Amino acid sequence: MTAAVARTRGLVKRYGKLAAIDGVDVEFAENRIYGLLGRNGAGKTTLMQLLTGQIFADGGSVEVFGRSPVERGDVLRRLCFIAESQRYPEGFTPAHVFSVAPWYFENWDADFASRLIADFALPLRRPIKKLSRGQLSVVGVVVGLASRADLTFFDEPYLGLDAVARQIFYDRLLTDYAEHPRTVVLSTHLIDEVAGMLEHVVLIDRGRILLDQDADELRGSATAVAGPAAAVDAFAADYTIIGRERLGGLASVTIDGRLDAAARARAAHSGLELAPVSLQQLVVHLTGDDLANPDAPNRREAA
Repeated sequence: MTAAVARTRGLVKRYGKLAAIDGVDVEFAENRIYGLLGRNGAGKTTLMQLLTGQIFADGGSVEVFGRSPVERGDVLRRLCFIAESQRYPEGFTPAHVFSVAPWYFENWDADFASRLIADFALPLRRPIKKLSRGQLSVVGVVVGLASRADLTFFDEPYLGLDAVARQIFYDRLLTDYAEHPRTVVLSTHLIDEVAGMLEHVVLIDRGRILLDQDADELRGSATAVAGPAAAVDAFAADYTIIGRERLGGLASVTIDGRLDAAARARAAHSGLELAPVSLQQLVVHLTGDDLANPDAPNRREAA
């Protein structure tokens, strides 16, 4: 079995009466690309901050490389966390950031960083405070990739990038990951863009793990059924429904699970249309409020 580089057990983090992380058990294995998904405020950033020793837990345990990450230099040198709004010292330029990076990351690759700087046409001598949002995102991307940290977290630092620049990021990440495997955790709302890269998905909602499953198992694990409302309701009566839409006499439901050949034939006979559900659509259905509250029985439990 693949070894875990990080794990939590019964992890809790509260802010006043709010449990931002509420009894989370999760593991991240070595040399895999994870998608840490969820809505704004679901607990993604808090979980990553706990795993990287930036904040203290109120309950449960955190282990990274077999130890607590809090104030452990030997652990922290193997970690990289790139935040959505990464902050740098006043007066720094990108050149300053990259010159001090080797002090913090034991696997830092300066040649790779230089290639990335050229790929993104990043101005090295411009003050950080005068960079555009996209250029500031590039600084974080370069650090995150060139650090080659054994465990790297990207908390949506690439939202400032345009579509072309994001594709460069994805391409460079996959190419370098193939040559230098490590554990990468991508927290993103651009799910459709990264879906093909992900090997495992962790979905968090209201501070709890809603889904923890291999990406290959998730692909095609739900089916959309559309057609006349009465026919859709009759067909779907025996299935678990995780999404439902209705417009006049037409309806569409999302069924949790794959349909066998007999079910597909029955749907065709009833004049219904079947379609696969993308990972992004699945996340929307599982974390949306269109069906019921988060404890409703028709929501998936964590795998």
